[in-house]
Amino acid sequence: MKIVHGVDSIKKYKKPVVALGVFDGVHRGHITVLKATVKKARSIRGTSIALTFCPHPQKEESLYSLEHRLKMFKALGIDVAIVINFSESFSRISASDFIKEILIKKIGARFIHIGKNFRFGKGGRGDYRTLKASAERYNFKLKVFKVLKIKNKPVSSTFIRSLIKSGKLLLAERLLTRRVSVLGTVIRGNALGRKIGFSTANINPHHEVIPPRGVYAVKVKLDNKEFNGICNIGTRPTLNRDRRVHIEVHIFNFRGDLYGKYLEIEFIKKIRNELKFPHLASLALAIKKDISAAKMVFSYH
Repeated sequence: MKIVHGVDSIKKYKKPVVALGVFDGVHRGHITVLKATVKKARSIRGTSIALTFCPHPQKEESLYSLEHRLKMFKALGIDVAIVINFSESFSRISASDFIKEILIKKIGARFIHIGKNFRFGKGGRGDYRTLKASAERYNFKLKVFKVLKIKNKPVSSTFIRSLIKSGKLLLAERLLTRRVSVLGTVIRGNALGRKIGFSTANINPHHEVIPPRGVYAVKVKLDNKEFNGICNIGTRPTLNRDRRVHIEVHIFNFRGDLYGKYLEIEFIKKIRNELKFPHLASLALAIKKDISAAKMVFSYH
């Protein structure tokens, strides 16, 4: 998949089919739009394009970082991802100018796919009706996708954010069509885990929504390989060092240097809440029990 950053870097592509949206989270509704875009482009031997924005136009907290989002686009078969920097100056572009100058003049869109609730242009005044009114004038075809609902609730990034933050990971998983996960870079920590017999990777998440504090059984993805492990999210209360939330992963049966690597952590099941232990020896014993509990979880997955 080719990634294009910025309006000035956009080129015209062969028979472009454009999926337009933020696609934060690439949830069930987004996947429907993106898969249809790929299918249409392949049927006409054209180019499937996902046009997205960063940062979030509504200044929402990111469900998935841009890097994570692009990874999902690629997995779905998108040919080109266009990332537009949603700056102050860009936010002043009218909906009609966005259609004329970017979708038509820059990209040359033949087909445009959009979710029914997506808004664009200055003040969010543009929507599917704006595009519908322009379709004949600019000779493109528009497909509008209904908002998916589960139990009368719209499947939205906002709703999924709230589910993840409140620990309702199984329902969030249903709406995402995959496990809740966090993408991050391994950074240097204080090497305490190694001292008590459990080496851990400290994760700097890429501006993503994080599940509640506690210990989880997780799958860890690294360079197209998958490992079992446990993940602790918390403030390290036993150490009384600071109140920042840390993400630490212990990967079972793994040896190697992970510093600077990207890890994707998939949450399988919460094992326990965050606890404060009287000393490091009791913390080490608790981690042993956590590992045993996680291995039991994996035996059923």
